[in-house]
Amino acid sequence: MHKVLILPRDIDTRSLRKALWAQRIGHHFTEEHDTQVLWLADPRQHDDMMQLIARWQRGEPIAPAEKRAFASRNWRQGPLAEAPVAAALVGLCVAVFGLMAIFGDLVIAAMTITPIGVVGTSLSVGTLGDTLSSGQLWRLVSPAFLHFGWMHLIFNMLWLWYFGRQIEALQGSWRLLGVVMISALVSNLAQYATGTVLFGGMSGVDYALLGYVWLMALRAPKSGFFVPQMLVVFMLGWMVFTMTDLAGPVGFGNVANEAHLGGLLVGLVLGWIASSRARKQPDTTGSKERDDE
Repeated sequence: MHKVLILPRDIDTRSLRKALWAQRIGHHFTEEHDTQVLWLADPRQHDDMMQLIARWQRGEPIAPAEKRAFASRNWRQGPLAEAPVAAALVGLCVAVFGLMAIFGDLVIAAMTITPIGVVGTSLSVGTLGDTLSSGQLWRLVSPAFLHFGWMHLIFNMLWLWYFGRQIEALQGSWRLLGVVMISALVSNLAQYATGTVLFGGMSGVDYALLGYVWLMALRAPKSGFFVPQMLVVFMLGWMVFTMTDLAGPVGFGNVANEAHLGGLLVGLVLGWIASSRARKQPDTTGSKERDDE
């Protein structure tokens, strides 16, 4: 990352952030003392960024023309408006967690990958065939929305928001929804293949989002995607650690490793396809900016 600009902390940079995302300029804002610092991911985009900053500082409109009319009608500008699907997914997971606190096992039984119930004093567990034959197709993805503790929920929502917001802001809500649904399906089936039905969590989807954003940033740097390399190393290292015998003694033995791996593979495949398409598209961002001036 390359430091480009230092601004007072009370300056509203929302319009600049939106314009940078719209022009697919990878960037990141940090706060240092009483200032906010703008960082650039790809130095090759320095000139384009500086042109956009100059226009923003002069007070000129910098939002894409097709979006300005919508922005003028929508007073709810902010992160939630920019990434409504990512926000809705986080809200749904939190809501399910709250319902689990109220109704307990009833919620879990309704969302496991196969039907389960109590017969006498024994737990009756159905099969994937029972799920399909009964038409309860939501069960194929619903385990991803189950979380079994505050830390489990918080960390999964953090990564869902961090990666999901990037995908939605740069490629649209349908792209994010597609990646989430496909990865939830595959990661759930991968975990079910180990012989268990009592599992849940968005971590398989999170690893898919990581793989997708990572390949987009790596193979199509002008796409605007960014993920710190240390974060990639940490998440991949954590996945490998939980697969070893070392995880159990320190309290991390009960982890859906197959779901993590399945989700990551899905994200890498989808990210490879999307980044390959992005590499074939002509880069007209810089020329459009100069034509507007």
